[in-house]
Amino acid sequence: MQEGHFPTEAFKDALSANDEYVKNFKYSELTGVASKGIAIVTCMDSRINPLSVIGMRSGDAKILRNAGARVTEDVLRTLVLATYLLGVNRILVMPHTNCRMAISEESDIHDLIEKQYGVDTRSLEFKTVSDQNSALISDVNLIRSYPLIRKGVEVGGAIYDVATGKITPVDC
Repeated sequence: MQEGHFPTEAFKDALSANDEYVKNFKYSELTGVASKGIAIVTCMDSRINPLSVIGMRSGDAKILRNAGARVTEDVLRTLVLATYLLGVNRILVMPHTNCRMAISEESDIHDLIEKQYGVDTRSLEFKTVSDQNSALISDVNLIRSYPLIRKGVEVGGAIYDVATGKITPVDC
């Protein structure tokens, strides 16, 4: 790969699919505002289609994704913007069952990457959790208590089941 050039061959399938997508594009009327007033913090897991899970479509919600659906500094920064400028008045934190970040120890993931790829990732915190419910409760309360989130925003937590598609609310 040459530096500075887009790797067209590596993304050939995505570019071809986009050509088809453009032919029937129907979202040009949307704005950057979450029309249903919701932001979803969820995992990057490809088994989760956050909009479909809660019966919404493009333009309805803001979606924030990372490994484990953890509330990080960047998630908080983004939620501040979303609650003041992008129509968000409720936030759903939604981790999922069978998540690698909830079934592995931090040190095991670092060891695996080093063993398989020879890269020491210990300078990163992957934010694994041994108790997903406790982590969810902590993350929801972190958002609720964050002083820069707009007042009056409702925050809830639920766990998405990748085997059934069901979300189960968690008292936080």
